[in-house]
Amino acid sequence: MSQRPQALFAMTAENVPQVFPPEVLARLRASVDIDPALVARDFADPGVREALARTEILVTGWGCPRLDEAVLDAAPRLRAVLHSAGSVKSFATPGIWRRGIAVSSAAAANALPVAEYTLAMILLAGKDVLVARDRMRATRTSSGWGVVPGIGNYGRRVGVVGASRIGRRVLELLRPFDLRPALTDPYVGEEEAAALGVPLLPLDDLLRTSDIVTVHAPETPETHHMIGRRELALMPDGAVLINTARGALVDHDALVAELRAGRLTAILDVTDPEPLPADSPLFDLPGAFVTPHLAGSQGNELARLGLTVAEEAERLLVGGKLAYAIDLAALERAA
Repeated sequence: MSQRPQALFAMTAENVPQVFPPEVLARLRASVDIDPALVARDFADPGVREALARTEILVTGWGCPRLDEAVLDAAPRLRAVLHSAGSVKSFATPGIWRRGIAVSSAAAANALPVAEYTLAMILLAGKDVLVARDRMRATRTSSGWGVVPGIGNYGRRVGVVGASRIGRRVLELLRPFDLRPALTDPYVGEEEAAALGVPLLPLDDLLRTSDIVTVHAPETPETHHMIGRRELALMPDGAVLINTARGALVDHDALVAELRAGRLTAILDVTDPEPLPADSPLFDLPGAFVTPHLAGSQGNELARLGLTVAEEAERLLVGGKLAYAIDLAALERAA
C-alpha cells in the first residue's frame, strides 16, 4: 500500500465522532494519516495553519470555514477536498477548481434519508393520516370502520419538482407503488425522463394535475419562490405540498393563505425563515405539518456520510477517480 497522505478535518469538532464513529474512522485512517483530535474550525489558528501546510486531503463537514485564496495559499500540497455532508456552497470558492483540487461531496448519501422521508410522507398524505390525526385529537371522536371517500394511494398522482439526487431517488422509491408520478425540471429532456420512467411536464401542468407535489429543486435566484401565489392556485382542491428542499422555494405568505382557506395541506421539513418564529401560523394551522429539518441524515445515518468519504479516500489512494466529484459548472445549479 502507498504511503498514506496527510489529511485534516475541517468542520465543527462535535461532528467528527458523529460522522466518523470508530469503525468508520478506522477505515478512513487506513487510507489517510489524520488526527481526529485536530479539527480545523478556524484556519487562522497557528496549530491548524501548521497542519494545513502539510495537508494533501481536507475532510470537510458542517461548519467548515471558507476556503478562500489565503487559505489555499497556506495549503500548497492540497489535492482533494472530501466533504462529509451535502452542499459545498457555504465554504467552497472557485479558486479550489482553478488550482486543480478535486472536490467530492457525500450529497448522494445524504439524499437517501431525505427521499425515504419523502416517500413516507407521500404515503401518509395519500391516506390523509396527518390531517385525520389532528382531527381526532381535536374532536375526540372517530368515524369508525366506515369507508372514507377521497383518500388512498391507488393511482394517486405525484408531481416531483426537480430531478436532483433526491428527486431521482424519490422516483426510484415510488416504483413499487400504484402511484402515478410525473416530473418537472428545465434541465431534463424527454429522453432522460423516459429513462426515469416518468412523463415530463411543464411546472404549471404538473401542479394542475398532481394530488401531491414534492419539491426537490436547488435554491438559486431562479428558484426563489418558484411555488408562489399563482402556482399554488393551480393546485387542485385537497392537494398536498411537500417541501424538503429549501424553505425559500415556497412563498410562505401565499401558502399560509391557502392553508387558512382549507384548500391545500402542506408538509414542510424546511421553512423560510428557519427556524420559524414562535408566532408563525404554521405551528397552529390544521393543514400544516411541520418538522424541524430532520429529513436529512440524522443519528446513525450520519455514519453513511463518513463512510462515503472513507470510500473516496480509498479511491484516491489507488489513483482512482472520485465517485462523487463536483465540478464548478454543476455547482452553480446545485443545492
